[in-house]
Amino acid sequence: MQQGGGSNTEVTWEDQQNINKFGRLNNRFHELEDEIKIAKLTIFFETNDNLEDASNELILTDEDVVRFQIGEVFAHVPKDEVKNRIENMKEVTSQKLTKLEGEKQFVVAQMAELKFLLYGKFKDSINLEED
Repeated sequence: MQQGGGSNTEVTWEDQQNINKFGRLNNRFHELEDEIKIAKLTIFFETNDNLEDASNELILTDEDVVRFQIGEVFAHVPKDEVKNRIENMKEVTSQKLTKLEGEKQFVVAQMAELKFLLYGKFKDSINLEED
């Protein structure tokens, strides 16, 4: 392989596998960034606001049984059960975002290891940085 600095370093099968793995991880990194952006918009601007509004309305009501939407149907559900469901829904949405961010950190760590290996061997003959 001769590029950039003009070094003549042989690319082994293992090196090629590491380069390919880095490429796949880089693609997944960008997918995760997009998913996190969408999740943040959905969770914080739509879902959390709606759940917070529902929670506030639940506090204001004097009724023991309230209408609660399950899918496309409204059902009469005890107030305490609705309160628990709303809290669970909030928790699930924040856990989803936490899971995506954790996966992103894992991908970044793997990419850093591969960069270290590949730059260690190929020096300036390889470019793993994005423009």
